[in-house]
Amino acid sequence: MVSRRHVIIITVVLTAAAVLLLNREKPLAVITHVVERGEVTATVTNTRAGTVKACRRARLAPTIGGQIARRAVSEGDRVTTHQLLLALWNDDLKAQLALTEREADAAASHQQQSCLMSERARREAERQQALLSKKLVSEETADQAITNALALEANCKAATANHEVSMRRIDVARANLERTRIRAPFAGTVAKINGELAEFVTPSPVGVSTPPAVDLIDTSCLYISAPIDEVDAPRIQTLMDARISLDAFPEQQFDGIVQRIAPYVLAVEKQARTVEVETVFSNPEDFKQMLPGYSADVEITLASRRDVIRIPGEAILRDNMTDERKPAVLIIHNDGLLERRTITTGIANWQFTEVTRGLKAGETVVLSVNRDGVVDGAYAESEQASRK
Repeated sequence: MVSRRHVIIITVVLTAAAVLLLNREKPLAVITHVVERGEVTATVTNTRAGTVKACRRARLAPTIGGQIARRAVSEGDRVTTHQLLLALWNDDLKAQLALTEREADAAASHQQQSCLMSERARREAERQQALLSKKLVSEETADQAITNALALEANCKAATANHEVSMRRIDVARANLERTRIRAPFAGTVAKINGELAEFVTPSPVGVSTPPAVDLIDTSCLYISAPIDEVDAPRIQTLMDARISLDAFPEQQFDGIVQRIAPYVLAVEKQARTVEVETVFSNPEDFKQMLPGYSADVEITLASRRDVIRIPGEAILRDNMTDERKPAVLIIHNDGLLERRTITTGIANWQFTEVTRGLKAGETVVLSVNRDGVVDGAYAESEQASRK
């Protein structure tokens, strides 16, 4: 039989417990995540939008000024190497070339005449020497024949040299004529033609950029040029894998490979220094639907770990974090008690961080660590299911 004293003690204990429960604050609502194993990939991305560029692009302009006389192609046309794209008025240069060619013909005829006479004089000198050996002609006659042959041989050489000069003048005239024409340096697509028939075009003055007469692009090879922050650039190496995304294809991502890292700082803007990184498409079929000038983003894979403990990055407490105060998380126990726990992290990306020490799969961490009152020792309850 329970004594009255025991009843009083039990009543006091129950009353105290009830008071503690009544005075306990209402649990905080927090967002939680169940710790899991999975893959974590460390990546870097461009700081500003990258651009799809053609491997070969030529902004062509004539080396001399003139009036457009012929537009041999139209915008959007596919052209072959050395195909004529545009020509300036050049009737005067054509006439000069024709005149030079006629002069070369005359020089060739004079060369032929001089050399034939030289050959005849040489044979005559040989005959006179033969007659002299038989004492049939005087030495004076033979000497005169030899001198005449040497003189005509010199004339032949001079005529030959003059003919060579006239041929080089033809080359000069043709080169001057060719300066009035713009030809395709490679096979590609005509993107833009600046100028109509009878309009004047001029080469760009030194230090002044003017629109090109013809903009030619080779779309058979494209790459992504993206600015990477100088802090991230040293970690990037050529042949690293990358993922390419474009605003023009929001539902797709394309595989890529880092092809080139610029050996210099690309730009300085408001203390932000970037390095240009070029990425090519792994699958040549991918860029057949691309157009040069599209904006693009590149996510370069630095390292990848499979089947590791990982948590969302927002679960990590980074307040006053130093070498002595390492990253930590808030664990929520079954009774709702929050516990701060120090962890050791590995690689990370914008979504997940690898945890190498301090957590195990199945434990629950708090994601909404910035909410008021969410601290070590508080009580909380999850307001939504864990994310996957």
